[in-house]
Amino acid sequence: MSASDERSAEGRGGLNRPREAAAEILALTLWGEAAGRPVRAIEALAALVVNRARQAAIPGGPAHWGRGVAAVCRAPFQFPCWNRNHPRHAALREVSPGDGALAICRRIAARAIAGGMPDPTQGATHFHDAVALPGWAIGRPAMVEIGGLCFYRAEDLA
Repeated sequence: MSASDERSAEGRGGLNRPREAAAEILALTLWGEAAGRPVRAIEALAALVVNRARQAAIPGGPAHWGRGVAAVCRAPFQFPCWNRNHPRHAALREVSPGDGALAICRRIAARAIAGGMPDPTQGATHFHDAVALPGWAIGRPAMVEIGGLCFYRAEDLA
């Protein structure tokens, strides 16, 4: 995360602790990727981020995801809303702190980071919008589809 992005995340509500900053970055990721989808889909995406953070923390785990929830969210080319050329990237910087969808995403992010939410994805670490089929998903069955998002486990993609 760049220094300006850290200041931006910290400036949203005066965040000063890493867990709160991670929750805000996760909430923004959920908003950028899944706002407008059913709550269950947003919860599933939050579970996927936590699954990635857990796997990346294992010695020998996937280093390209980074360490911790915030790093997983901001890892290059993992969540399109953080890519500067993606249409939702500009929206992330302009979302109103009082946005209702962002409030929902913040509650879900806090629950996910605190470990107070079941994983409806069955351990998924990969996802895509159901209206698109990326090359990596061709010929591979999704573990589950929730709210227009298809979820996969890494070991099922090998």
